[in-house]
Amino acid sequence: MSEPLPICHLDGAWLPLREARISPLDRGFLFGDGVYEVIPVYAGRPFRFDAHFDRLSRSLAAIRLSDPHDRAGWHDLVAELLQRNGADHASLYLQVTRGAEYGRNHSPFPQVPATVFAFCSPLPDPSPATLANGIAAVTTTDTRWSRCDIKSISLLANVLLRDEATQAGAQETILLRDGLLTEGSTSTAHIMMQGKLLTPPDSHWILPGTTRSVVEELTDRIGLARETRAVTETELRNAEEIWIASSGRAVMPVTKLDGRAVGAGVPGPAWRKVWQAFLDYRRECATQPW
Repeated sequence: MSEPLPICHLDGAWLPLREARISPLDRGFLFGDGVYEVIPVYAGRPFRFDAHFDRLSRSLAAIRLSDPHDRAGWHDLVAELLQRNGADHASLYLQVTRGAEYGRNHSPFPQVPATVFAFCSPLPDPSPATLANGIAAVTTTDTRWSRCDIKSISLLANVLLRDEATQAGAQETILLRDGLLTEGSTSTAHIMMQGKLLTPPDSHWILPGTTRSVVEELTDRIGLARETRAVTETELRNAEEIWIASSGRAVMPVTKLDGRAVGAGVPGPAWRKVWQAFLDYRRECATQPW
């Protein structure tokens, strides 16, 4: 993994990332009391800026935390962060916590100023080997809390679930709850079945994915049939193709699941069409204001 870019934003200040400090009494540090967003940046432009900040607003509202900026304020903050770092192809991370009070109190009151933090890192394109061969995934039971629709910084369950993939030499853990597919530990999940793209519906068990929305729009653009409905474990294991989608990895083909080949064991024809459509769309967005 590449080192982050050197300049960050912390509570209105611009400073070297290595010098950034927060109070140990910050509620994000003590309780994981906060939310975050990750936004890909292509050709110096945040990808789907409004969709990401719509989701940030929903997450803040869900934890009853006032948004510290209006949309114009976030736009200016992001633009300056990218400019200060000379960021072209990057992954932008921002986090808002409920701030620091003097003490440790489970109740979120008294209200204190939110902590706002943002930095960015290089975002490499997938390697030729990944595009040619796909990635491996493992499955396990979804053990996360029941509000996965909030993009919370409380990610211990996701960390442990993703580590199951790492320990197995895979790149993602695909989660199952009561016999149904939910999502990946760091991604949304899609399957191809009988020529149709199937995606589980949004719920409290699933984070509304901004890249998922892109995948759905692109399947419509290229004329690929799709349906949003519950996907069973049996369907997952017998899928013609499996894809994962996220801000950091765009849309990637899973070609091995729990050690067994998915379909022919190579990226499938539907994924190849969507991947090309994604690259075309990314180039379109790079020419448009954000």
